[in-house]
Amino acid sequence: MTILITRPAPDNAKTAQALAARGYQALLSPTLRFEAMPFYDDHGAAYDGVILTSANAVRAVENHEFKARLAELPAFAVGENTADVARAAGFRNIITAKGDAGMLRDAVVKSADVNTIKKRGTLCYLAGADLARDLAAELGERGFTVITHTAYRMIPVESLPQNVTDAFRTGGVEAVLHFSRRSARAFVGAARAGGVEVSALALRQYCISDAVGMVVRDAGATRVAVSPAPNETALLDTLDKGLKKV
Repeated sequence: MTILITRPAPDNAKTAQALAARGYQALLSPTLRFEAMPFYDDHGAAYDGVILTSANAVRAVENHEFKARLAELPAFAVGENTADVARAAGFRNIITAKGDAGMLRDAVVKSADVNTIKKRGTLCYLAGADLARDLAAELGERGFTVITHTAYRMIPVESLPQNVTDAFRTGGVEAVLHFSRRSARAFVGAARAGGVEVSALALRQYCISDAVGMVVRDAGATRVAVSPAPNETALLDTLDKGLKKV
């Protein structure tokens, strides 16, 4: 069975390996492209921790002079993949949440409660250009000062590769994996632009969260399954269960 992965590079390669280990073939079609954005830490703040809501936040500062300073701080990673990328980049003190921004917020609050970081401390938030929620405001309501640096953006692709549209037309894809609302929206837009929206959305859509599932449902997909937890392993387990019933 061939599964289409819409996840951006380079994380899509990891997903392809995980699919191969389960006996699937992967077709890579990233619908978002990473681009680091220049920023300057001109606030002069003494940070008590750094917030990482995506592995791309780490990649955005990998060659930045700011990284050496941040790598010494407690780093709050949204999930295991982000934590792994941060660890490889030299971050030494990583607190890992369980896959979404709400859990990440709670991890920050809990760390302050047990004095891992300073209560009402100052946090550096390495954010993307398009935010799904106002995490800085949520932490601000809990007494933290959050300084947000827009460090990267994810640019939607305008079209799908020819081999992908051909696969849709010939029934060469069994299901589609979606890892974020933005990548799912980009997938729908690119499929529409390529004239394969109907065949693309007729496939089984496996989504990492309810919010992601809503994007493809609103676009017309009717066979949508949502992972019980916002991580890759749970999503692939859901895929396994769904396809074994076919």
